[in-house]
Amino acid sequence: MTLKDYRHTVPPRNRKGNRTGYTTGSNAAAAAKAATVALLSGAWPDEIEITLPIGETAVMRPVEMELTADYAFCCMVKDAGDDPDVTHGALICAKVSRRDLAGLELDGGIGVGRVTLPGIGLPVGDPAINIVPRQQIRENVADAILEAGQGDDYLDYNGLRAEISVPEGEKIAKNTLNSKLGIIGGISILGTTGKVFAYSTASWRASVIQAVELAATNSQEVVVLTTGGRSERYGKIFMPELPDVAFVQLSVFTGAGFETAVRHGVKRGVFIGMMGKMIKTAQGHFTTHVAGNQVDFGFLADICRQVGTGEELADQVSRANTGRHFLELCQAHDGMAAVQKVTDLALEQLIGLVKKAGGSMDVEAILVEFNEPTIICRAQGLAGQGAAQTAADTSSLMERLAENPADAYADDEDGRHITKK
Repeated sequence: MTLKDYRHTVPPRNRKGNRTGYTTGSNAAAAAKAATVALLSGAWPDEIEITLPIGETAVMRPVEMELTADYAFCCMVKDAGDDPDVTHGALICAKVSRRDLAGLELDGGIGVGRVTLPGIGLPVGDPAINIVPRQQIRENVADAILEAGQGDDYLDYNGLRAEISVPEGEKIAKNTLNSKLGIIGGISILGTTGKVFAYSTASWRASVIQAVELAATNSQEVVVLTTGGRSERYGKIFMPELPDVAFVQLSVFTGAGFETAVRHGVKRGVFIGMMGKMIKTAQGHFTTHVAGNQVDFGFLADICRQVGTGEELADQVSRANTGRHFLELCQAHDGMAAVQKVTDLALEQLIGLVKKAGGSMDVEAILVEFNEPTIICRAQGLAGQGAAQTAADTSSLMERLAENPADAYADDEDGRHITKK
């Protein structure tokens, strides 16, 4: 079946706007509900109303409809609102068919990834349809059965199979973190609230937490927490014995990354970053983009004085432009003791974070060069005494969010000050 391109039917994004959209989970639920209504009633609805996990409703219009005696297939066009979501305009489809066994079977088809590694809250081999979307699809299929004139006990005696697919999912997945999470062959069907909030940092933070959970599950001894792609590449050169899954890019969410490592009983956490992030960590900033969490050059000048590098360097540092400029000044004026002190202070802050989270973990901070895989400074220590704690709660983020979807975005903020869009 050849499917049309419907991307032109969704409004273009406004980079300054705050229009909300709907998750892949909501679109999958809508497609499954519309297909169920058509299969059981013999007629397609012009539009379908679905319930969202947060108790709201949404109305969507099915496209690409096909109906036979045995199955119904349709798609929804994903509208992500003003968020820079890679699935904006994609078709999210469902094929609902009859089966002999009673109950509803939910599966993933073309373009929906498969789970290949434990640690993200879904069984290995399952389709990458997260817990809340699974519940949302099942609830809306149940509503469809009633709307089609069947009783609420229909699935006690009859069987249906809902297969979710994303025709361009494998291509879209190349622009996601799915391969890092061990999800192969397509995208994930996501959504905790059912809605997409423009430039949300909550979903970004959640992806970091999931990556740490996966690393902890599959590389329990050591998790390497890097500030970006370049520092991750350098870390793999420094520690070639570790599997790829042990490396996680924290982006700006240092605190969330280390707290998740503690939750899952990681024994050793290695923080690798460049000068700017190392300075911010030394200042005690664990979400490094928040307003006011800028490099404090007075703080750096005081460090120069504390370690005895001289007033001339301290004065120049007080007027520096960036963290990298601070490093260049120290390199040019024999002031590397100040750089080592910053690394030591960053380690102290990370150790304090681990202790506050109730953990005991070996912690190491490694400062690297910007343009080459060279270690400038390193510091290491132990948070707590003895071996790492036994993790008290190793439930996945997906499982915890599923318990209370309404609070999933409670601490959300607009991420445009990070993306500059």
